[in-house]
Amino acid sequence: MYAVLKTGGKQYKALLGDTLKVEKLKGEVGEPIVFEKVLMIAGDDENVTIGQPFIKSASVRGHIVKQAKDKKIIVFKYKRRKKYRLKKGHRQLFTQVKINSIDV
Repeated sequence: MYAVLKTGGKQYKALLGDTLKVEKLKGEVGEPIVFEKVLMIAGDDENVTIGQPFIKSASVRGHIVKQAKDKKIIVFKYKRRKKYRLKKGHRQLFTQVKINSIDV
């Protein structure tokens, strides 16, 4: 059984027992978290429920495993013959969530 959920402006496929790396969410490590915006649920057989846009009675439950920063991304801007070079770095914050249950 798996679900497609929406958080942080992105969509994620969540399997039972799976660990997702999502955009930063509020909460401490070990706290439970509930995702209410479920777009689709597919069962073991060919049962598929699709929301319009969300499934009203569905939720995905999990707990926060880790709050951290991702690897550094280098942003380099350059214009030839203009003596213009700009180098910046960015580390995005993320939350690692372990999926405990998918409720319909």
